[in-house]
Amino acid sequence: MHHSPNQGTDLLKFQTTDVDEARHVLQERFYANFIDVPDGGAEFTARYDIAALGPLTLGRLSFGAEVRIRFGELGSYHVDIPLGGHLAWRQGRHTNAVATTANAAVFQPHGDTALDRVSTDCSMLAVKIDPKALNDQLERLLGRPLRTPVVLTPELDVAHGAGLSWVRMIRAVFDEMQAGGLLTRPVVARPLQEALLSGLLLATGHRYREELDRPKSALRPGPVKRAVEAMHSMPQHPFTVGELAVLAGVSVRRLQEAFQQYVGMTPLAYLTDVRLTRAHDELRRGTPGEVNVSEVAHRWNFDHLGRFASRYRARFGELPSQTLRSG
Repeated sequence: MHHSPNQGTDLLKFQTTDVDEARHVLQERFYANFIDVPDGGAEFTARYDIAALGPLTLGRLSFGAEVRIRFGELGSYHVDIPLGGHLAWRQGRHTNAVATTANAAVFQPHGDTALDRVSTDCSMLAVKIDPKALNDQLERLLGRPLRTPVVLTPELDVAHGAGLSWVRMIRAVFDEMQAGGLLTRPVVARPLQEALLSGLLLATGHRYREELDRPKSALRPGPVKRAVEAMHSMPQHPFTVGELAVLAGVSVRRLQEAFQQYVGMTPLAYLTDVRLTRAHDELRRGTPGEVNVSEVAHRWNFDHLGRFASRYRARFGELPSQTLRSG
């Protein structure tokens, strides 16, 4: 086994002929998995270059032999982009799909996942994306909370248009991370993280794409964007309209008018929606007995449990306790 972390960055260069070692590193950096080598593994050589960039994990992976890999649920959005060869894959009800150098595989956080056949000559660029980061970025781009988490179209054209452009961005960032330098500095890395998240949202299909493509979102004025960013950054904070107006750099009246015009609600209604969405996400991921509805409500600044339940039901069509049980 060769296992070499690069000093100054969270970069791993790894090579092994041992299937268990390959599985273990894949689990550490990506997901729990089981690797099967149908032909016995005589030519098996796993080579991984893996780098972390905030909410994204980028990897260049190859196995030197045909393999099958089972993952279960990923818990993250993920894109596999073959750089050579091909891979057959499935997730949930989406089956019999094949990713090639022209057509990448796009996975959701939920649904049993498997790579049924990674060809011997397949090397791939793997991109793991934190779900909260992607949905938060979409909310910032839209200027409003999401009703439901984004579901990405399961296949992405990477030979043309925005998909090809996004892959070029990924490859350029990954190559620069391997070289070290400025990407070790947060002031440089953070804008690139946002650019990669936004790029994926603009390259893939999903229910919010049409809204993203409308010029209104892009033309949303700076004061609204600053207030929205503050609320997403600190949704638990007891903001007042006056405080948000100071952060936005405008008067209270101007901020309220801008929110009504560009967001369709008042600033404090928007803040309530952000908090409800955060509470919903926490309850959906929680386990009864380990997560308590009243604690979640208070954590997101809802002091009156009855009003919280009423607003939650109006927003999501069910009580908080039902979300917790179904999760």
